[in-house]
Amino acid sequence: MPNLIDASNLHKTFTTPVGDVQAVNGLSLTVRGGEVFGLLGANGAGKTTTLRMILGLMQPTSGKATVAGFDVATQPEQVKRSVALVSASAGLYQWLSPRELIHYFADLYDVTDDQAVSRVEQLADLFDLRGFIDRPCAGLSTGQQQRVNLARSLMHDPPVVLMDEPTRGLDIVGSKRIFDFTARLKDLGKAVVFCTHRLEEAQRLCDGFGLMFRGRLQLQGTLTELRQKSGRDSITDMFLDLMEQQNSMTEESMQPQPIPASRHHGRNSIA
Repeated sequence: MPNLIDASNLHKTFTTPVGDVQAVNGLSLTVRGGEVFGLLGANGAGKTTTLRMILGLMQPTSGKATVAGFDVATQPEQVKRSVALVSASAGLYQWLSPRELIHYFADLYDVTDDQAVSRVEQLADLFDLRGFIDRPCAGLSTGQQQRVNLARSLMHDPPVVLMDEPTRGLDIVGSKRIFDFTARLKDLGKAVVFCTHRLEEAQRLCDGFGLMFRGRLQLQGTLTELRQKSGRDSITDMFLDLMEQQNSMTEESMQPQPIPASRHHGRNSIA
């Protein structure tokens, strides 16, 4: 299948009162249709900033990214129409029913009325919404709201799905629903970026992996390739080793450097 996400040498620098902060540093990745790519790392690693650049919500400082063939810098509207974002922090309009909410998003994406009616019926069956599809969202449980959020994200049938910490705050049943949903997206030929700090979850779900630390993709490849590169079996162990190596390098760079012998000799001669 073709590459639906193609990012090359992305950089993002934020200017703050105390200096520049490089949130993303030279990130490159590709994701094909029918592939689930795990963008993994601790909080603050640069994962969400990367997703925002791919989605077209944030301009990269430098580098280039395309989504479904559209340039995120010059064609942001086309990019947004090609992407669904599933996020743990996404809310619902509480006084709309799920049916009304999904139709509202259909209108935003210029889905025709006939297509919207058909899609609502399909999504209601796919996510088992029938029992509450006409009740206000304010009265729905967390799990029910989660299912509505998933259905809403697929209304315009985009080729690319970005998932930002989708299992945060969910119980086992809710997390399993996310896994089942992601597996179905893969079967449908979608390109999926699954962004999480829950590494063991990603190991069971993803085809390819990028381990992100301090704005850089430090390790990238399939699980077999990462095991060969790292000598470790689990993603968690790989990441802990990576953190230890990077922290050791930082500590070494902060150590005072010894004065060369020639400089010692010169000072003593002057004295």
